Amino acid sequence: MSAPVLAAPAPTRTEVTEVAETIEATEFRLLGPVAVHNRRTGTGITPCGPKQRALLATLVVHAGQQLSVDRLVEELWGGRPPANAPSALHTHVARLRRLLPAPGHEWISTLPTGYVLSLGSASTDAARFTRLSGQGRATAPSDPRDATRLLGQALALWQGSALQDSCHGPLCTAEADRLEEQRLTTLEALYEASVNCGRHAEIIGDLERLTAAHPLRERLYDLLMVALYRCGRQSEALGVYERARRRLLAALGVEPGPALRCRLEAILNHCPTLAPATPRRADLAAELARLQSRIDQLVQDQAHLLRGIREQGAGG
Repeated sequence: MSAPVLAAPAPTRTEVTEVAETIEATEFRLLGPVAVHNRRTGTGITPCGPKQRALLATLVVHAGQQLSVDRLVEELWGGRPPANAPSALHTHVARLRRLLPAPGHEWISTLPTGYVLSLGSASTDAARFTRLSGQGRATAPSDPRDATRLLGQALALWQGSALQDSCHGPLCTAEADRLEEQRLTTLEALYEASVNCGRHAEIIGDLERLTAAHPLRERLYDLLMVALYRCGRQSEALGVYERARRRLLAALGVEPGPALRCRLEAILNHCPTLAPATPRRADLAAELARLQSRIDQLVQDQAHLLRGIREQGAGG
């Protein structure tokens, strides 16, 4: 007589809660090296091989969507897959399952023709970046100062190039290109908001470096021209236009677009719209409060210093 099969004990309420909390704290990171991060403990897991990282990135980028074995094989091996590619892919998936947090939770489901990853209550840094960037750009027209805060928080999530060391196939490459374009658009929005809240002098160096790194993005030249003009450096602003023109002609054989040409005309004609915006009353009040706080601190420091000198003299 065969021994009875014992059912596995049901997980306790504490175990269920711990798994749920681990899933909710899990963040898949794509804005730099591909990794799995626990936002509650600060610990992280990085897949050890490039194919493991590429597989994780592909599944996360297309979370909730079934990816066929053929598409995943192409992503990992391109046009030169091994003879046992489906079996090798299955092995990579099994290893990835063991690596992911919350043991017992089914992150990756096996379907008849492929695999699908379910995020559940987990998150991605790319989604956080998109949300903060959207909030910052929406806030910019009414409150450029707060927009710089939100856009700065979005850009601070980047720890390197998107999907770093994981772009082997078309799926990851396309996503990395999309995220990089979104990063540059967010950078442009950040510097535009900085110009609009009077920080033009602070950002000239950054914009100089960005125009050198991305010589075909006319919006960066536009912002640099405005920042220089508002600092009283009109001739340098005009020089930026000429630099942009030479680079565009050399690379693409085209002149600068209408927006940059209009900016040139505005600078030549000292257009009033180029003048810095008048600070809002709320901004002035905040600056006065900051200065008053600084004065109070200096008074306290001075009193403390004088008291120390007197005590030292009395002791001598």
